[in-house]
Amino acid sequence: MIGTGGVHLFTFVHCADLHLDSPLHGLSGRADAPIDQLRSATRRALENLVDFCVRESVHFVVIAGDVYDGDWKDYHTGLFFRKCMARLGEAGIPVFFIRGNHDAASIITRELRLPDNVFEFSVSEPETQRLEDIGVAIHGQGFATRDVRENLAISYPDPVPGYFNIGLLHTAVQGQAGHDPYAPCRIDDLWDKGYDYWALGHIHMRQILHEYPHIVYPGNLQGRHIRETGAKGCTVVRVDGGRVVEVRQQPLDVLRWEVCEIAIDGVTDLHEVVDRTASSLAKLAHAHQGYPLAVRAVLTGETEIHGALLGDEDRVYAEVIGIAQDIGSHIWIEQVCIETRPVAAEQRLDQAASDWLVSALQAARGDVDLLDQFVRDMQSTQERHRYFDRGADTSYIRSRDDVLRLLDEAEAMLYAQLARGGDRR
Repeated sequence: MIGTGGVHLFTFVHCADLHLDSPLHGLSGRADAPIDQLRSATRRALENLVDFCVRESVHFVVIAGDVYDGDWKDYHTGLFFRKCMARLGEAGIPVFFIRGNHDAASIITRELRLPDNVFEFSVSEPETQRLEDIGVAIHGQGFATRDVRENLAISYPDPVPGYFNIGLLHTAVQGQAGHDPYAPCRIDDLWDKGYDYWALGHIHMRQILHEYPHIVYPGNLQGRHIRETGAKGCTVVRVDGGRVVEVRQQPLDVLRWEVCEIAIDGVTDLHEVVDRTASSLAKLAHAHQGYPLAVRAVLTGETEIHGALLGDEDRVYAEVIGIAQDIGSHIWIEQVCIETRPVAAEQRLDQAASDWLVSALQAARGDVDLLDQFVRDMQSTQERHRYFDRGADTSYIRSRDDVLRLLDEAEAMLYAQLARGGDRR
């Protein structure tokens, strides 16, 4: 699949979900939160992307939607993106992008003319752009509105013969649980097109859904909250002789979110909890050297001091904060969760209360009509509030399994509350 230019080797960058200037969720009231680092992180990650592309002299960049996180408050967000694209233009690097659900044409009310090296695909129908010198054809279509529910992929054009064909699409491929089904499609729909590479966006976790043809989610450039953990960045693709020969992740993030689980099974005093927490946090810091970390510490396991921990949560939180301070200023504790279990909890519960709790939860789990009605009610509520309810800890109800999961969590919480009743000092 070599084009008219006869170039056999080229490299391109695939990124998505930049969410520039994404607002902070629930952190503005936290005096110890690294607000400046968090607020600027998405911009700094984009600057890292530009630096990398220029340094590596990549041939072009594709952005699979959600450059922005919604309508601009003013022109500064658009101007920043434009400035970054201009730097790529100075290096002779073209950029091709589509709009996603967060920056659909109906949402972004302000407009800025972009540099000549940037091409935005139509939101009304799929179209094709060719890079004749290296024999590449890029096909794409953006979102006209936020709620695109039809399968856009099936309308994409046939591959251009003799070219390396790339499909640029913002989509929820079938099987991506927990995500809004925008522009839904199946892997077979993409495979059947006959393209060489599908550059996808919308899912913030990096995934390679298929190889040859490659169907790839690069994840977002920068994690923004605790549901977006681990290294974030772009996908670098090297093509030789019309065939993908390398697909690798390039970290670009400037701050990482992590969940640190600390198992305290058998622990009998708070001092040992502190020691185990210190060890776990130190290992996490070592694994991410050079990166500031926003960490959720989760205490797990069966322990005799379960009730004492729940009864003195403020001290537990303060102890974990102190441990992080000892390790260094690059670790911030986002939250401390006590998810331990009491030893032989059932023997310590009031039998009548325990029996009633078990009976009520079993009845709820077995009432299919009740579960389905709850799902319908919650879906209606979520739809009405979808533009407002976007917190990092939001739970979405889409199926009966989601309700059963919540019942399991409620059962554990209620048992913990009952068990700690006599342990408060």
